[in-house]
Amino acid sequence: MRARGLIATGAALLSAAFLTVQDVRADQHSSAAEAQLDALMAEYWDYVLAENPLAATRNGIDDYNDRMPDVSPDAGERRLAIERRYLARVRDVRRDDLSLSGQVNAELFEWVLEDSIGARELELSRIPFNTFSGFFMAALTASNGVRMEDTEDYEDYLARLSDIPRYFEENLANMREGMSTGFVLPQIVIDGVLPTVRAQVKDDPADSSFFEPFEDLNDRVSEEEQERLRISARRIIADQVMPAFASVADFLETEYAASETLGAEDLNGGDDYYAFQIRRYTTILELPPEEIHAIGLAEVSRIRAEMMQIIEELEFEGDFDDFVEFLRTDPQFYAETPEDLLKEAAWVAKRIDYRMPGFFGLLPRQSYGVVPVPDEIAPNYTTGAYYGAPLGGDVGGAFWLNTFALDQRPLYELPSLTLHEAVPGHHHQNAISAELENVPEFRKDLYFSAFGEGWALYTEKLGIEMGIYRTPYEHFGRLSYEMWRACRLVIDTGIHSQGWSRQEAIDFLADNTSLSEANVRAEVDRYISWPGQALAYKLGELRIWDMRRNAEEILGDRFDLREFHDILLRNGALPIAMLEAVVERYIDEKLAAEG
Repeated sequence: MRARGLIATGAALLSAAFLTVQDVRADQHSSAAEAQLDALMAEYWDYVLAENPLAATRNGIDDYNDRMPDVSPDAGERRLAIERRYLARVRDVRRDDLSLSGQVNAELFEWVLEDSIGARELELSRIPFNTFSGFFMAALTASNGVRMEDTEDYEDYLARLSDIPRYFEENLANMREGMSTGFVLPQIVIDGVLPTVRAQVKDDPADSSFFEPFEDLNDRVSEEEQERLRISARRIIADQVMPAFASVADFLETEYAASETLGAEDLNGGDDYYAFQIRRYTTILELPPEEIHAIGLAEVSRIRAEMMQIIEELEFEGDFDDFVEFLRTDPQFYAETPEDLLKEAAWVAKRIDYRMPGFFGLLPRQSYGVVPVPDEIAPNYTTGAYYGAPLGGDVGGAFWLNTFALDQRPLYELPSLTLHEAVPGHHHQNAISAELENVPEFRKDLYFSAFGEGWALYTEKLGIEMGIYRTPYEHFGRLSYEMWRACRLVIDTGIHSQGWSRQEAIDFLADNTSLSEANVRAEVDRYISWPGQALAYKLGELRIWDMRRNAEEILGDRFDLREFHDILLRNGALPIAMLEAVVERYIDEKLAAEG
């Protein structure tokens, strides 16, 4: 997700190779350069937490629970200046005087800073949301990770709610700047999110998700205080929070001058914007859109042949379109109630849990659960997602499953979805990263899409070896998910660099996958609103499979799959070039150790 730094330092990263956790402990030493770097990274982490109260809460820091982030232009300019100074300071650290772990920390630190600086220089704050995430989604999760133990905790949360109007207005001001400079979202994105924003305006503030922490207050709070807090919550939600959402909805509906075209490259400065997005999300050296488009078309052709083979093995009477229609309409493939869907996903998850020790030596302590997507965002939300557990919180990771429109949530896709979002996909990878020891704090919070999403897609196919897919329909569902990610390479580049229309993108995805019509529309709108992000999945996965095949070929009988998986994950989130360096070093050390 932080690609600009990789372009500047890729050669150094590869030459430095990388460390296992044991290496980190073994080569730590005291030097002026090491102390300088450690102090700089600690200072930077304090800066991050102070500037992003939501990130602080997520990381178990309570000091900023009473506020939302400052996203004003003044704050943006101040952060840009600060981060440029941090970048200059880390470049002043003598790399030759650092331990190997210190060299890697410095390279990652520089990479993160260059990416953030690049985003600020492009003023990406002018487009502060997409169909998947953004400023109003951040507000809706304002209570996540907030420990509600005493009156002061609830008062802090109420103060954060009171800060939402200011936070929203600053985001709208940034969007107005986008309007004046020709850097805006397409109208189709606005049409999609508007109902979600408008839906937050309730007749009764107690019906709002913001009121949920006050429904069952902590017993440490007296009954008198509980009643006072509930009255305050109702007032703040009714008088401040819901009017703020109404203001955003009115702005989007009546004032915002959305783009009439879809492509990122059609915007003012769009070529630089799309190139930055590709580098940011793939963490791979320069890849032109036309090359990515060609890779996608080749993958679509390969996967389509495998899908046709399953149809033939089932002796289905009809062509590909007929089979997809059968999958989309036959009641046997759909749950009757939300609870049935959640129970099915939970059962799949436990079957995977049972097989995990056979494929991984390193298992995280943190648990996870299967959780329905909140009702207020479900209609315009994707089919599933993962939310990591807040540090120090009282819940585990969350595999979000969309239970809205059950006729659009086929059961045969659940194994792939669960492997991807829960284990051994996002939860497994994120939990290991959060439990890293002897690394600077900023590394525990890193997320690189090509690594994280590439890994999660890799695990979908790994499910074959794990014995998770039981029927041809579930195998077809896995291929449909893989095809979905291959189509992303074609559609993202088609929309943002080749002038594709929304309907062309919808037709391409619908014609090549068994995704439901609702999922197809939601996915295409996501790609329209979030240029480049969808490229990370397939490109990351392809590189991970390349790493595995290379290791298998070189090591032969000495290749250990559990060991290989642990090597990939044990250092936390990495750009792809650094991950390749990890594997290369593992292979060299394995060969040297065993002669």
